[in-house]
Amino acid sequence: MTPYKIALIPGDGIGVDVTDATMQVLDAAAAKFGFALEPTTFPWSCEYYLEHGAMMPADGIETLKGFDAIYLGAVGWPATVPDAVSLHGLLLPIRKAFKQYANIRPHRLLAGVEGPLKAEGFDILCIRENTEGEYSGAGGRVHQGQGNEVAVETAIFTREGVERIIRFGFEQAMMRRKHLTSVTKSNAQKFSMVFWDEVTREVAADYPEVTVSHMHIDAMAAKMVMAPQDLDVIVASNLFGDILTDLGAAIQGGLGFAASANISPDRALPSMFEPVHGSAPDIAGQDIANPIAAIWSGAMMLDHLGQAEAAAAVLKAIEAATGQGIGIRPGLNSTSEITAAILSALEA
Repeated sequence: MTPYKIALIPGDGIGVDVTDATMQVLDAAAAKFGFALEPTTFPWSCEYYLEHGAMMPADGIETLKGFDAIYLGAVGWPATVPDAVSLHGLLLPIRKAFKQYANIRPHRLLAGVEGPLKAEGFDILCIRENTEGEYSGAGGRVHQGQGNEVAVETAIFTREGVERIIRFGFEQAMMRRKHLTSVTKSNAQKFSMVFWDEVTREVAADYPEVTVSHMHIDAMAAKMVMAPQDLDVIVASNLFGDILTDLGAAIQGGLGFAASANISPDRALPSMFEPVHGSAPDIAGQDIANPIAAIWSGAMMLDHLGQAEAAAAVLKAIEAATGQGIGIRPGLNSTSEITAAILSALEA
């Protein structure tokens, strides 16, 4: 029986609820398909920050290196810790330290789920650059609180960073419908985004089978609403990918269905898996959070670990539940009811 060491970081709010639901399903999948998950839980969170003055201990990154994968529930409790502190103290350092430069977010309607659009038959895979760009953290503030205060935020795009995420996007497109759309704003950002466009054209020469489109971020936002069925793989910078994938979550029925993976493609370091939704402190611990995005993210983790059959079975079980009308709308079913329905379908 193959064992996989999993670092569990439930985090804050409903992160705890959905992590528990996910592990119930993943453990059932492991038992069914003959492998084992060996989780170790870390209490790193805003509560941890209030007690220790940091979101994780100084050796946190070194500790996580020994795991096959990291599963994160959600991070944030803005009433007690500013989001900029929680984000830059846990999630972003993990992404950067482990070179998780490919953020993968699938957008499609699950069986039984009604989205807000007329279109239903869309299947979009958004690939977001995850470690540099607009979220590089380069900048600063001077003369704070004074009339002449200045704030500078510098987006950093390296050739290595841009080329590797675009190439990753092409590789995904080769496994799907062979259509890639690169998203920029090169008509207004004449340095970074023109550079991105140039690198995309260079990499495209290595993938003649893939049809390549170039779109500006505003046009892409409209496209995702008006004709999402025309899209296959989208590649975008850190900021643009972040925004587009929230729109993607909306058209697939809401954040309760939005899964994600933070991938270190060479597999030398652990990758991290998490639902896109936040910690929702106002509903934490009430058994009302939708765990589907979290469980879907867990299925992505199984697939990354090489357990493709188990991952497919979990996704099939999710759709069996939603196909029966379970978990398809906020507040319709409890966390435990949705989890039980997925477990029942998985074990059938």
